[in-house]
Amino acid sequence: MAAEQSQDGGERAGAFTDGKLFDTVFSRGMALVEETATYLDGPGRDHAKALAREPGLTYAAWSMELTTRLMQSASWLVMQKAVRDGEMRREDAAAKKYRIRRDEPALDARAQEGRGLPARFLDLVEKSEALFEQICRLDMALYGPQTATGPANPVSDQMAQLQKAAETGAFDPLMVWHRSR
Repeated sequence: MAAEQSQDGGERAGAFTDGKLFDTVFSRGMALVEETATYLDGPGRDHAKALAREPGLTYAAWSMELTTRLMQSASWLVMQKAVRDGEMRREDAAAKKYRIRRDEPALDARAQEGRGLPARFLDLVEKSEALFEQICRLDMALYGPQTATGPANPVSDQMAQLQKAAETGAFDPLMVWHRSR
């Protein structure tokens, strides 16, 4: 049964990486990585310097998450290309360490509109989150669901809930900081 699933996953992965959809996703993903890097290293730097304190902190945190997710996406795409080109075995690509999934809530760019963040930055966040979500779905479709290997981490779960509350405005960590001063 496991061999059947592995073979079926390998066939799905082969059909995907050998098709036009992969080429499209690969090209779009790599172009977004380049576009984002160009923005963050150029105009984004100037925009960040001009931000007020609260939007500046959000910009700093989100730009790190944005970069991380884009690098994860790019790595996954490059790995799939290596599989297609015969430089990596499909079975190896299915290993847990190469899988990609969303463990934390997506950054909600729309919830940040009107809060002082540059529109271009929010556009890149939205595009990057959409790409990451697409790649997570592709990973699941190609290789199946990932199984949990241990108990849930309550600290990570709590941090994710706090992050989501902060992103939606339900909790302002700076307000707590200001009160403690």
